[in-house]
Amino acid sequence: MKILVLNGPNLNLLGIREQHHYGAETLQDIEALLQSVSIAHDVDIDFKQSNHEGELIDIIHKTDANGLVFNPGGFTHTSIALRDALLARQLPFVEVHLSNIYARESFRHHSFFRDIAIGQIMGFGAKSYELGLLAIISKVPSERE
Repeated sequence: MKILVLNGPNLNLLGIREQHHYGAETLQDIEALLQSVSIAHDVDIDFKQSNHEGELIDIIHKTDANGLVFNPGGFTHTSIALRDALLARQLPFVEVHLSNIYARESFRHHSFFRDIAIGQIMGFGAKSYELGLLAIISKVPSERE
């Protein structure tokens, strides 16, 4: 099984931006954590991040992954195009967020992905990614049966 961990805009700045919302861990710290989880579960894992919507869409179009752990960042609240790319590929995915988007500004309360994701995991900092990875690992085999 191969899982893609896909990150949207500004997540390359983790560890330095708004630590009160996103924590002190960097994206590289999160990748190291997920790499150890993937090894323990005998799963291949790939990591991608982009600040550009079109590049994220291209990654979704081209991936050979069986499932995604997806943090769309600010595109959560704005990108119908990313939603359409996920629907076109019919890839199972878990939407993750470091902070609880429903406990923040009202414009963050809407996700264009919540109804097409297997589930949402948020509010647990870097642990959200670990929980998301474990969720997709447990779900993808049943999706292929």
